[in-house]
Amino acid sequence: MNKTGADGLSLVRPFIRAVERADSADGLQKAAENLAGALAALAKADHQGEPHCDPETWDVIDCLLQVLGFNNPGAAVAAVDGLIAIGPPAVEPLLGSLDGHNYGARAWAVRALAGIGDPRGLAVLEEALAEDIGPSVRRAAARGLGQLRLESLPQAERSAIWQRCLTGLLAGAADPEWVVRYAVVVSLEQLLPHPLAAEQRVRGLAQLEGLAAPASEDTLVVRLRARLALDNLSG
Repeated sequence: MNKTGADGLSLVRPFIRAVERADSADGLQKAAENLAGALAALAKADHQGEPHCDPETWDVIDCLLQVLGFNNPGAAVAAVDGLIAIGPPAVEPLLGSLDGHNYGARAWAVRALAGIGDPRGLAVLEEALAEDIGPSVRRAAARGLGQLRLESLPQAERSAIWQRCLTGLLAGAADPEWVVRYAVVVSLEQLLPHPLAAEQRVRGLAQLEGLAAPASEDTLVVRLRARLALDNLSG
């Protein structure tokens, strides 16, 4: 979330208190949804410049990270939406919150990092796509590799990151779950228009061709999406 000023961020304090005071699973979910909605509204209304993170923002992020650790999927979905609305200032706290002993919180954090699209989350997304036990988490990681926001980086850094994303997606194309392979297709379509090396582009297109072929891809919806991606890229 870009700069909104203390007055804007203070508007969410009542929503934070509601989350803290929730005394039931349904109440927590509703409070988290209201907080995420308020953050989304602030982000939409914000037309300032660089992201920042003042004490007010830290309080919001801390509240949302705590929600990720609760056994409440509905509230966690809302917390992820809120963290995505905050954007880059939430990345370092998210990375610092990753806990190998709390799989649920880690899985939700991967989803948030994928949605934010900050390159600081690249290593986490690579690892999640390659190793996470949850298909929905691998799917989120695959989508995240296709939508990193690299505009502020020098061209050389962008090229290196695109190459890493392509490598991860090519490996992810062999995932046993079709939802992950579908996400790989979507991300390859997003990635290949970037100025990749010719060899890398050829590898990406060849992978899409394989995912579009009945001989190598069993799931019809994946084949159709891969064919659409190839058509869009050729057009």
